[in-house]
Amino acid sequence: MSGPSVLLDTHNRVIRDLRISITDRCNFNCIYCLPETEEAANLFQSVAPEAKSSAPVPGKLPYPWKPRSQILSFEEIVRVIQVAASFGVDKIRITGGEPLLRRGIESLISQIAAIDLIRDLSLTTNGTHFPRLAKRLKEAGLGRVTISLDSLDRDNFKKITGHDRLAEVLKSICLAKSIGLTPLKVNAVIIRGLNDHEIVRLAKFALDEDIVMRFIEFMPLDSRKAWCRDHVVSGSEILRQIQSKYPLTRLPVANPSETSTRWSLGRGAAEVGIIAPVTQPFCGDCNRIRLTADGKIRTCLFSHHEHDLKPSLRKGSDTAELAARLQQIVLKKEPGHRINEADFVQPARTMSLIGG
Repeated sequence: MSGPSVLLDTHNRVIRDLRISITDRCNFNCIYCLPETEEAANLFQSVAPEAKSSAPVPGKLPYPWKPRSQILSFEEIVRVIQVAASFGVDKIRITGGEPLLRRGIESLISQIAAIDLIRDLSLTTNGTHFPRLAKRLKEAGLGRVTISLDSLDRDNFKKITGHDRLAEVLKSICLAKSIGLTPLKVNAVIIRGLNDHEIVRLAKFALDEDIVMRFIEFMPLDSRKAWCRDHVVSGSEILRQIQSKYPLTRLPVANPSETSTRWSLGRGAAEVGIIAPVTQPFCGDCNRIRLTADGKIRTCLFSHHEHDLKPSLRKGSDTAELAARLQQIVLKKEPGHRINEADFVQPARTMSLIGG
């Protein structure tokens, strides 16, 4: 293959990380993504009354699920990965929606794991379907897993996700550890007035369970566009709360493209990660692109323009053509998001439709 051996954008960032959504469907209605419940409407109004006009409309989805014909097949996904891998992309994360809703996912994992150039294959899940698939995913070649856990309180968990399934998520965390899908990362999106009072408790959970607990600032990616800055608990505030209870040791940066700052809790593998894209953007070192379930490449989580690969995949383009197309797309990667700019406009797609 002619041309450069890496995917390089115009800001001299080398793309190594490809995040792939394999379904737009999700069985949760998280307030920071798909807040389509009456509880979510009430919560948004109680946290920020000024958001009333954009609060969720119970029972009405903002987007219909894509028909199967518009979703990339496993073969098409693997072909994109093979082309990306030829340019040095070696980190693949499978996301959704909820990826474990996609039938036959272990087959996809097996096909990706067979690509020699991929060194890191992971998956992000809400954990509800994980127990029935965990061993098969491990056997297929999945290396590690990230599980979402926004609250340790049953009632609060239901408020945030729209579902009373905390026990299943906790079971999935234990199972992931027991079968060696590690380092296990657990994500919590922190929203002021909703779960910020649980920050220290979640840090203790990391210490007790010997896991990595990552705290994420609330980002403007919800379907009802009710986000406002008052909802955001900054990474520095999260860190201060934890440090008031536990002595933390800053861990060295293994890779400048890491999304989180990492802190040891002082025992075993337990650590805290702070992901602060709103107050401490890390765009300058971003090495990620995303492939949506319907075949669009997004060069930034907050992109307003997507690049459709599906026509090229379905018209029979050869590998050289796909490679050239991918190079052209990466050259257009934005220098960074504009959350902190006065003219920022939230992207049309929610996190569930983009893939984390």
